[in-house]
Amino acid sequence: MKRANIIPGFRFMLVVAMLLLTTLALLLRAAYLQIWHSDYLQKQGNARYLRVVSDAPYRGMILDRNGEPLAISTPVESIWAQPEVLAEARDQWPRLARKLEISQSELAKQIRHHQGKEFMYLKRQVSPEFARSVSALDIPGVSLQREYRRYYPAGEAAGHIVGFTNVDDIGQEGVELAYNDWLSGKPGRKRVLKDRLGNIVESVESISLPEPGRDLVLSIDRRIQYLAYRELKEAVAQHKAKGGTAVVMDVRTGEVLAMVNQPGFNPNNRKNFRSRYFRNRAVTDLFEPGSTLKPFTIAAALESGNFSPRSLVNTSPGAVLIGSKKIRDERNYGWLTLTRVIEKSSNVGAAKIALQLGKQSIWDMLTRVGFGEETHSGLPGEVSGLINPPDQWAKLDHATISFGYGISVTSLQLARAYAAIANNGYMVNPTLVRTDAVKLEHRVLPVEITHQLRYMLERAAGTKGTGQAADIAHYRVAGKTGTVHKLIDGQYAEERYMGLFAGMVPASNPRLVMVVTIDDPHRGGYFGGQIAAPVFRKVMSGALRLLNIAPDQPNKPGQQVVQVNLRPAV
Repeated sequence: MKRANIIPGFRFMLVVAMLLLTTLALLLRAAYLQIWHSDYLQKQGNARYLRVVSDAPYRGMILDRNGEPLAISTPVESIWAQPEVLAEARDQWPRLARKLEISQSELAKQIRHHQGKEFMYLKRQVSPEFARSVSALDIPGVSLQREYRRYYPAGEAAGHIVGFTNVDDIGQEGVELAYNDWLSGKPGRKRVLKDRLGNIVESVESISLPEPGRDLVLSIDRRIQYLAYRELKEAVAQHKAKGGTAVVMDVRTGEVLAMVNQPGFNPNNRKNFRSRYFRNRAVTDLFEPGSTLKPFTIAAALESGNFSPRSLVNTSPGAVLIGSKKIRDERNYGWLTLTRVIEKSSNVGAAKIALQLGKQSIWDMLTRVGFGEETHSGLPGEVSGLINPPDQWAKLDHATISFGYGISVTSLQLARAYAAIANNGYMVNPTLVRTDAVKLEHRVLPVEITHQLRYMLERAAGTKGTGQAADIAHYRVAGKTGTVHKLIDGQYAEERYMGLFAGMVPASNPRLVMVVTIDDPHRGGYFGGQIAAPVFRKVMSGALRLLNIAPDQPNKPGQQVVQVNLRPAV
């Protein structure tokens, strides 16, 4: 009986002792971890709630030559998530998908795709208001991240020259791509504290500060850029053309003041992006320059010493047969001086002059003024053009190249070549970055010949020339029209043309050169003097006023100066 009473008492004491020992062990373990070994727990906590994240840098601005912004970065928010955490909150998916305007199946697919990873984007570069509305849902694993998005104040007017960046702020086209390293900053790193849902609740410390990108000042004048854009777009629409280009260049420095193309694109409106509109036709598209090349044929003739501006060439009966090909003029001009060959744009006259010169002298002249090589503008996709070596020229090639067939150039190349005539024979390489220094690279034409060519080009843009529609009141204009049949599938199409005009103002002491091309017009004519010269007149009359360039013939009558409206459409 006594033994039976003793056993339950012993068991009770044993259980109490074990509980006391266990409690003591736990207390000792807690004291060890929190007093003598507290660093361990702190590190474990930090590993779960402290994270090192990237701190986005500010991309440098792109400015025009007068400090007007062409590309700026604005702060935006991006929505991201921790896939593992979000996967466990499946009941929250319908609310999140509805807010992000995607289907639940699409959200589930994204989560599965990022399984095993710690990071995934849900939506990039949204407005702060939208980001706050998503954050207010308080969904586990969903957080916000500050980023920057590019905004282009000039919109379509400067789309091709400025280009755009992708969602990661990396340049994709235009200056944004060409000068990406200059504009890009260096990301910083910071340590942040996150809550159990993965949201950043506190910035603990900055490990390294982000380095902002550097600003870039372009040679572009936003006012002239918009003026050229407006007039070119209107001309392309008026003539139902396939496209067009316009380039304005300062002949003293090589600075490109305007470069526009049609069709265009608005870099701010990415929903309607079409990759075929991205290319900058002024440097990527080749064309045969037609009669705008004749001044260089005449320059080779004058340089030979066998011709003068008054030398005569017989163009009767308005055509000449070379091999099986007949070269024609618009009509029979009879005997023409070299000056009038330019004024009347005689193909027969240019061909006969070229055939009296050696092939090598023609080729030397054309390559000397930059045809067949890149302008080194730095723009993506620039091509060098095409001019075959003279030993590959047949007699017909020798003749047709004198009036711009059998050679391929870009608009910027043509502008550079005309700048050499305007700049008293000195070549300047085009630049897209502002420079106040006069750049006389090297002489490619004798000064006397450039004076003679400018006189001839004045006649060509005068009342008896093919470029009279380029006339500007109170200013002397020198320029040349061009009209070429388009090459389609290896054959020249009878009803497909490109109209061109290349010219300079003021002719007495040129400051600006402009090249205009209108591609494949279908209404209102196709001659360069009809469709391209008026664009030159309208843009140059406005640019001369904007730059305060004094008239060189104040009493000269002419067409009314265009009114300059400088309000760009974004």
